[in-house]
Formats: sequence, C-alpha cells, structure tokens
Amino acid sequence: MSKNIVLFGETGAGKSSVVNLMAGRDRAKTSPDMERCTLQWQEHPVAFDGCVYNVFDTVGLEEPQLGMKDYLDIIVNAHNLITKLHQEGGIDLLLFCVRAGRVTATLQTNYRLFYEWLCEKKVPIVLVLTGLEREQNSMDDWWTRNKQIFARYEIRVAGHACITAANHLDGRPKQLYEDSRRLVRDLVRTHTQGEGGTWDGGEGSLTRFLRKLRELLQGKPRRKDVVGVLTKRCHIPLEAAKQLAGSIRSDLAA
Repeated sequence: MSKNIVLFGETGAGKSSVVNLMAGRDRAKTSPDMERCTLQWQEHPVAFDGCVYNVFDTVGLEEPQLGMKDYLDIIVNAHNLITKLHQEGGIDLLLFCVRAGRVTATLQTNYRLFYEWLCEKKVPIVLVLTGLEREQNSMDDWWTRNKQIFARYEIRVAGHACITAANHLDGRPKQLYEDSRRLVRDLVRTHTQGEGGTWDGGEGSLTRFLRKLRELLQGKPRRKDVVGVLTKRCHIPLEAAKQLAGSIRSDLAA
C-alpha cells in the first residue's frame, strides 16, 4: 500500500530534514543552496508501519526573495505536480512545513496556492512546525501561543506537529528529535487513513476561474479586471498578476 504526500513550504523551513526525520535516515539533501538551485519537485519514498509514503518535496512561494520568472515558474511547477499525481493515483495529504517564527502573508499565499487553488480544499492539510528544540517546556507550547495568528490569516488545518528536525544534537534536543519522528509519523498516519480516501483530481480554482470568464465575458476581459481578481482574491503580487493576466486574456481569446 502506498500514499502520495505533497510537502511544501519556504526555503529554509526544513522540508528535506522533515523527510529524513520521517524516514529515519538521510533520504533528502538538506543544503539550502540545493533547494534554491531547482524549482522542480523531488520524490522521496518513505516507509514505516507497513506503508510506503511517496513524499513529493516542492518549492513554495517566497516574496520578495523570488524573481518574477521564478515566482511564475513555481506556480506552473506546483500545477504540473498536482496534475501528475492526479494521473498517478491522486493525493492523500498536503504537508505544510513552516519554520516557527514570524507568521507572514507569504504563508497564507502558499496555503491558498496548494490547498485552495490546486486541490480545491479536498485534500487534508496538516502543519509541521520546525525549529522548536529551544522551547523551554513542551514544543507544543509554541502552537498554544501562536495558533490565533494562523486563524487570523485564515490558515486552517486538520492537525499539526511541533517538532525539531535538527539531527546530530546532544542532550535534550536528541530526545526531542526522536519524539519528533513519532509526532510526524503519527500525524501522517492519522490523516492518510480517513474515510475520504485519495483525491484524484478536479479542475482547480484557477481553471474554474478561466472557464467562468469564458462563459460570462464576450471577447477579451479588461486586463485590469483580471489583475484585480488575481491580486485581491489570490494574493498574487502585482507584477506577477499583470503577467498572468496577459496569458489569461490570450487563452480566453483562443
């Protein structure tokens, strides 16, 4: 039995380290430079409890660090990955990796890209919060203090795990690392065994948006109207929205 998991988040959130934590050995390269040099996803089979979890590590959006071309490429790359998985058995879980710290609007954009736009809110999504080895008591205390911030950004998840993905540490952090493996595995196991089953695809919010424009508008919609929807509803940066709007108008006219 196998399950498909899409792992996403900003560079530096610890996605590759989370893969290695789950696997119990080094599966993914953890160099930040390696993460930045490719926008293509990486597939890592991880096995535990008699099940193989195919973890697809992909790049999230990071503004303003990204150049415009990279920003657009990441959206296309994410769409291609979701489409590929639709054709190969579907998606069982979205694993949103966030480094504990300041919660920003960029997190909301990543959440909406994968959960709302691409998976139509039909795939369970869970949070893995990394970098918590310095919490004085329980690592989960961080979530207790900060969960309302996620609610403010309308980031709603089915579950979470507060962990450390930092290996090769001595003392208390070493035990926390082992505890973190159990927490992440439990999180994955719990949310891939639900009654809903694997989501095997849909047309996606952006595709529906294009289709509705075709139905409702005659000729080419005004560019500024398309830009307005992309920036206000989808929270896409203005310059990226302008470029996407040009492509959308061309598609609608085809």
